[in-house]
Amino acid sequence: MRIGIDGTTWRNPRGFGRFTRELIKALAERDTGYKYTMICDAEPEHPVPAGVDVIVADPAKGTSVAGRRQMHRASVGLKCDVFFYPTVFSYYPLFNRVPKVVVIHDTIPERFPDLIFQTRLNRMLWNAKMALAKFQATRFITCSQSSVDDLHEILGIDPRKIDVSTMAAAPVFRKIDDAKAISDIRAEYSVPDGARILVYLGGFNRHKNVLRLIQAMPMILKEHPDAFLAIVGRTTGDRFWDNVEDLEASARDDVVASKRIIFTGEISDDQLAHLLNAAHALVHPSLYEGFGFPPVEAMACGTPVLGSNASSVPEVVGKGGLLFDPMSSESIAKVTNQLLSDDALHAELAANAIPQSRKFTWERAAETTEVSFENARRDRR
Repeated sequence: MRIGIDGTTWRNPRGFGRFTRELIKALAERDTGYKYTMICDAEPEHPVPAGVDVIVADPAKGTSVAGRRQMHRASVGLKCDVFFYPTVFSYYPLFNRVPKVVVIHDTIPERFPDLIFQTRLNRMLWNAKMALAKFQATRFITCSQSSVDDLHEILGIDPRKIDVSTMAAAPVFRKIDDAKAISDIRAEYSVPDGARILVYLGGFNRHKNVLRLIQAMPMILKEHPDAFLAIVGRTTGDRFWDNVEDLEASARDDVVASKRIIFTGEISDDQLAHLLNAAHALVHPSLYEGFGFPPVEAMACGTPVLGSNASSVPEVVGKGGLLFDPMSSESIAKVTNQLLSDDALHAELAANAIPQSRKFTWERAAETTEVSFENARRDRR
């Protein structure tokens, strides 16, 4: 079976790009007879796995209307058996009878439109694209049971047309038993040995709820004055609509907390793995996630997660962490202080973290994706 793939997210620096790259790599490694061809709007910036062909539609036109026409022409000309969109965010319509599999990671735009769309026009265009994707798709993939429920309840998609896959941590996220390396990463951010590090990792869109985490810090520091909060993520340039300026201003509001909150900016995966190993916990206050990479990456490093009691977060975290009410800074502070105060609890959660992370693998993701391809071909007959 020849599978055509929308490759426009291959170079995306956010989670969509990581999902696309890791999943396609895992699909190519399975060697189960599928032939993969990516249709890209520009030359891939990351290495493409052996066995995956690449067609670059006119790169000069990029993501313009003319560029999308080129993408359509190349995709239809491929004459594949199934066409695969790794995310609905980059979906473009194909006017042919080829079965189409569309990944919808979450329903964040539908749940929180005021936090996602800057203008009414943005929201209208999104709704139009989603309606067309729903009409054209033969099968859908999502990455948690929580998202299956939302695709049905919010988007009206028949659960029988939804296949459940997963995400996973990259191999770089692992337990690092190197005291000097851990000490070095602490020194890089001026965190003394022995001080407890809390890490936030991710984007700064409003639904990520980082503001409430920052507002919880004075309450955390009241009980644990040696705690630090490292906020990891891109704060300059090429940002989806976010509130970085508000976050930085809030971090300066409290004189004590301002000295304990570190904006690291975007860092390499290797640095991040070391920072997660040095951390006491990852704090994941998002109002909603379809799956979410940060918790599984932290747990793969043996680091407990303090996360929202909402959407897919409890499903992913399992016994590798504790949950709080993301709508309450007081709840975030209370649960964080509980973990900071109880070394036995921390040791228990840390011991659970790695086994919990191993429930999510790219091999499993590739296997379930292939099942979806077969289901799509069957359903089209």
